[in-house]
Amino acid sequence: MMHRILELYSGIGGMHCAWNDSKLPGEIITAVDINTVANEVYTYNFPKTNLITRNIQALTLSELKGYNVNTILMSPPCQPFTRNGKFLDHNDPRTNSFLYLIGILSELDTVEYILMENVKGFENSTVRNFFIEKLEEIKFDYQEFLLCPSSVGIPNKRLRYYCIARRTDALWNFKRKGELITQLPQEFGKPYALDDILETVVPETFLVKDKFLRKGNVFDVCHKESSRTCCFTKAYTHYVDGTGSVFTEAGPEAIENCFKMANMHEYGSEEYVKCLQTLKLRYFTPKEVLALMAFPKNYAFPDNITMKQCYRLLGNSVNVKVISELLKILFD
Repeated sequence: MMHRILELYSGIGGMHCAWNDSKLPGEIITAVDINTVANEVYTYNFPKTNLITRNIQALTLSELKGYNVNTILMSPPCQPFTRNGKFLDHNDPRTNSFLYLIGILSELDTVEYILMENVKGFENSTVRNFFIEKLEEIKFDYQEFLLCPSSVGIPNKRLRYYCIARRTDALWNFKRKGELITQLPQEFGKPYALDDILETVVPETFLVKDKFLRKGNVFDVCHKESSRTCCFTKAYTHYVDGTGSVFTEAGPEAIENCFKMANMHEYGSEEYVKCLQTLKLRYFTPKEVLALMAFPKNYAFPDNITMKQCYRLLGNSVNVKVISELLKILFD
């Protein structure tokens, strides 16, 4: 069966990449996102896909029905369910488009499969309850997950909520659990070492600036043999704490010794910074972050997209490998 897919909140096309990676038969009929920069990147990588720059709420029911899709892939705005978004949940206007979709879901009678991704925290939200209640009302089987890329062999921590849903009149061999699933049934082995994805030549512009080295103790420092990285956010390279890991060519022993020497000086002092300068800490490049998010090797950003835009778009994107594996379960 050739599936017809609608990709909503499409961003830079992470869901599209996941569909391709799953090797399932089908086509992205239409993708929709309001972000013009993300759409430029999407079109650069998927020039043949019909992409609409529009607010989801502007899609009429008749328009959606006209696409005649049987699958919806989507990653609605996550800010209403985060600390920075003040956990406003359904009171945040950024949930309006998703609430609109929930409201008309019963009218989309050709849709048989749904995959939805969001941040950890969504599982405790009122909007989640609205979504699940609607799935039950229109007789969809569903399963919720909290999964990290490290569980599928990717050296990156990016814990996210996922829900896969399927009409009950379609046979599904997947054994549903009432609670959130945190581990997929298949074995993937340990995450690979970062050496596998590192670029060989990285310009000095990626070196961490001295003003950030003053806060060196909050950095998550990785090296070639590391098999983990922290979640990369849209604020990567602009803030230090909790925005993503940094890299050094030095080995673990040299890293430990360097920080011991640095901490003998006043935290943030010139002497402290000089010690850390010897590690030549640098940011992961957009290409390396793409690899850690399991985008295909031929995926690229257009030359006119700035570095800041690259990181912002990546911070708002999805992990391709996790979604690919969930699609295989969804379509069984």
